[in-house]
Amino acid sequence: MILFTTPSLSPAEARRYRSRSSSKRHVISEELFHDALSREIKRADRFEEAFVILLITFDRRRLTPAAIAELAESMSQSQPAADVMGWFEQGAVLGLIRPVPARDAGAAATALANSFRRELARLPADQAGGCSIRCETYSSRSDAIPPVIINPGNQRNRPRQKVTLAAKRALDIAGSTAFLVAFTPVFLCVAAAVKLTSKGPVFFRQKRVGEAGQPFTMFKFRTMQVNADHRIHQEYVEKFIQSNQAAAPGTGTVFKLVNDPRVTSVGDFLRRSSLDELPQFWNVLRGDMSLVGPRPPLPYEVARYKRWHRRRVLEAKPGITGLWQVTGRSRTTFDEMVRLDLRYAKNPSVWTDLNILLATPKAVITGKGAR
Repeated sequence: MILFTTPSLSPAEARRYRSRSSSKRHVISEELFHDALSREIKRADRFEEAFVILLITFDRRRLTPAAIAELAESMSQSQPAADVMGWFEQGAVLGLIRPVPARDAGAAATALANSFRRELARLPADQAGGCSIRCETYSSRSDAIPPVIINPGNQRNRPRQKVTLAAKRALDIAGSTAFLVAFTPVFLCVAAAVKLTSKGPVFFRQKRVGEAGQPFTMFKFRTMQVNADHRIHQEYVEKFIQSNQAAAPGTGTVFKLVNDPRVTSVGDFLRRSSLDELPQFWNVLRGDMSLVGPRPPLPYEVARYKRWHRRRVLEAKPGITGLWQVTGRSRTTFDEMVRLDLRYAKNPSVWTDLNILLATPKAVITGKGAR
């Protein structure tokens, strides 16, 4: 029998070998990096911490793919083990995530950016000139959210998601157009009823917070007296978010008051039947909203949100109806409502939208769907 043996290493050589093996790191793929970024956002929200994300953009007109790959691997070896380094955009933008204490987030971002600038300064001029640095901070102590972090999965750049979003938009255009045409007689009747029973305009325009936190004007049929005091609703919403209790039985919705004195007689019927929502199909056609999505919140609602709550207005376009509207509504707490919205935003699909749209009439008839 022949035995094959490996040459023995001295203790010093063994230590050097283990050191080289353990320190060897690889740049992770775009998909894994965005998954890590999503997890880091959730961790920072949950524990009220912060992290820094640094992006190094390579000029592909000046650097070859081989040179970019070599630079990326070289940079990854010099970073602490706790950092996550990978492709924010495969072969073009290198990303690094570093958790930091919330109180030191600004200083940590500056230090990290300066560190990489010094590294780039040591490179040959042709390589250094092909790189640029951008550093952003995500902190639980700041209301500002860097645009690059708003959509951490970079979903819109993935072929499958682009197809899903295109199909969803096609459904929105076709559906909203069909509804606007089919309900034209209802529009005229409701408009006449609003105009004849109370002074003021037929339509009510209100600022809402849309996709990626961008404000837009939402249209509804007016259901309240002109110049009604909105502090009643604002106080109710703020208490509900802070207490995180389920809405009172029989209200039919999380964000509505019982016997609201501001509501007209016709307006009460329009709200209970959801007919006041019909003009929102115009918002869908314009692209401000979708047929299906999270409920579009008011700015003073968002001002009371915890950081993780805000993901519901960052990760999906708001909709006329949604998952929470057809699954519990007045029986859910505010946190549960947000979780339903996030669950929908995580895996949007046309099939899901169709199922929710088909379930909405029942929710409206049974009183669960009126907003």
